[in-house]
Amino acid sequence: MHLSIPNFSFRPSNAGLLLAAALYVSIAGCASPTPPAPRPALPPPIETPAQPTIVPSVPAPPITVVPPASTFPPLIERSELAEPHVALLLPLQSAAFKRAAEAVRDGFVAASESQPFGAQIKVRVYASFDESKDVATLYQAAISNGAIAVAGPLTRDGVAAMAAQVNISVPTLALRVVEGVNLDKLYFYSLAAESEARQAAQLAAADKLKTATVITTGSALSTRLAQAFTSEWTALGGTIAREILFDDAASLKLLPLEPGNMVFLAAEFDKARTIRPYINAALPIYATSQLFNGSANTLANYDLDNIRFVDMPWLLQPDHPAVMAYPHASPPLAPDMERLYALGIDSYRLLQILYNNSYHINLPLDGVTGQIDLINKQFYREAVPAQIKQGHSQLLPKIKWQRPVLAQP
Repeated sequence: MHLSIPNFSFRPSNAGLLLAAALYVSIAGCASPTPPAPRPALPPPIETPAQPTIVPSVPAPPITVVPPASTFPPLIERSELAEPHVALLLPLQSAAFKRAAEAVRDGFVAASESQPFGAQIKVRVYASFDESKDVATLYQAAISNGAIAVAGPLTRDGVAAMAAQVNISVPTLALRVVEGVNLDKLYFYSLAAESEARQAAQLAAADKLKTATVITTGSALSTRLAQAFTSEWTALGGTIAREILFDDAASLKLLPLEPGNMVFLAAEFDKARTIRPYINAALPIYATSQLFNGSANTLANYDLDNIRFVDMPWLLQPDHPAVMAYPHASPPLAPDMERLYALGIDSYRLLQILYNNSYHINLPLDGVTGQIDLINKQFYREAVPAQIKQGHSQLLPKIKWQRPVLAQP
């Protein structure tokens, strides 16, 4: 098995750039992206072997953290800083998003350092307090300073503000999906939990189940998961027996046990551990990665035995070629942060594909977050099916995922 890892390449005489957050895409009916202006020939993609390649002679690219927009002097005074670089816009100064932004940053930088030509171009990180207020200034500062490609912002409000306020002049990969936006060089990628709920429905349909009971917890995330699952399940011809808001064990006593029935558990890890023991063992249960807290937590996973779910190779397949090719965080992160670290890795790789205009060569991408393809400006991720058995995750046979039908924005 070979893994294609395209690389950024820059010539001083012509700096241009091609470009998500899912956050949450081969394609029938996919619109081809508008070709960028001609640029000098770039080196062909490098085939990476299944084992990780160590290139000790290549120094790591320098990383520059740029302060929040509020500290910038007028941009015209920053011309002396202009040099080609990849810009990463993240809410690193935000109390609410700091940890998530740091995980994405570290994965993005790890990917840049793992590329054979990574030393030829810098990654410059632009930090903000509030992306919805700072993103326009940060983006313009990045372009003024020589950015040839941009990744970010990370939040939905930040992406919406960028789309509304900024002239997207270089390939840009937003890390959250905002529907209804159609700008020439703006693309989207994220780890949308709703996408996993739809794939859980497909997984249950592939197992020839017909009737689902949806169990929710009342949280906003649980509600979104339930809605996404229900929409996909009914589109696949399944029926919903009932939706139950979990209060206590009594609410689960009347679950239908006839053959063909199943349960979709729209819950996060702690809630799922509470709910699972009250569900009859004869009922198949499906869920998303929200209930999987990593294989290291064996004792807690016993409470989730036999639940089928979908997640990414980064957490499920240590022998996956791409997973072996990139370094893990040290010390290890919590599973939710590991997923964002993996998002950073694949975001850097997708940005290279956009810049090099190598869609037809390098897509679908066998990524650390899943198999990734492009549908109408959105990168779509196919997750990996698995099941919890005796406290550990076990891979399930792959199925042919049905790609979403995304309308032209």
